[in-house]
Amino acid sequence: MSKIGVLGSGQVGQVIADGLLTHGHEVMRGSREPRKLDAWKSSAGSSAHIGTFAEAAAWADAVVLAVKGSAAASAIEQAGAANLAGKTVMDTTNPIAETAPDNGVLRYFTDMNESLMERLQKQVPEAHFVKVFSCVGNAFMVNPSFPGGPPTMFICGNQKTAKAEVRVILRQFGWDTADMGTVEAARAIEPLCMLWCIPGFAGQGWNHAFKLLHSA
Repeated sequence: MSKIGVLGSGQVGQVIADGLLTHGHEVMRGSREPRKLDAWKSSAGSSAHIGTFAEAAAWADAVVLAVKGSAAASAIEQAGAANLAGKTVMDTTNPIAETAPDNGVLRYFTDMNESLMERLQKQVPEAHFVKVFSCVGNAFMVNPSFPGGPPTMFICGNQKTAKAEVRVILRQFGWDTADMGTVEAARAIEPLCMLWCIPGFAGQGWNHAFKLLHSA
C-alpha cells in the first residue's frame, strides 16, 4: 500500500499522514477545502499531496478515514463509493455525540447493538473497512513508547486481506495487533475510546494505551 489517501484535515489525519510518510508511503490528504492543507504539503515533502475527498480516494491504493464520527458518513459519500470499491478503508472514527460527557464518560450517538463502522460498511458495501486507531489518542498513534512494551491495537473487519494490509502498517507504527473478528466487533472496540478518555477527564493524564495479555 504505497499510495494512501488520508481523509481529514484535523490532527488525527495529520499524525497518521506524517507517520505514513516517515515509513515510506506516499500520501494524499483529502479535505473539503484542500487549500487549508497547503502549509502541510509545503513542509511534508515530495511524497505529500492534497486534494478533495474524491481525489484522494480515487488516487489511493488504500484510505484512512480520519474525520469526526459525526462527519464520517458525509466524508465517505463525498469520497465516492466507486473510488472506495475494493479498497481497504482504515476507519479511525468513533460515534462521539455533540454533547458533554457524563462524569467523564463520552456520549455516543450509536447504541451497543450497532457501531458506526457497521453503518459505514452498509453505506459502501464494496469497500473493505477495518477499524483501527480508534482506542488511543493521536499522540500515541505512531511509534508509541511505553515501559511495558508495545501496546495493543484492536482491529476488526470483514475482509482478511484488508486486515493483513493494516497489520503491516501497525507493525511499522510499532503496535501489537489483536484481530477481534468481523465488523460487528466494532460495537466493542469503539467504546474503548470512552474508557481511554476517562482517566484524562478525571485529571489523571492522557499518556496511556491498552495492552492485551495472554497466559502461557
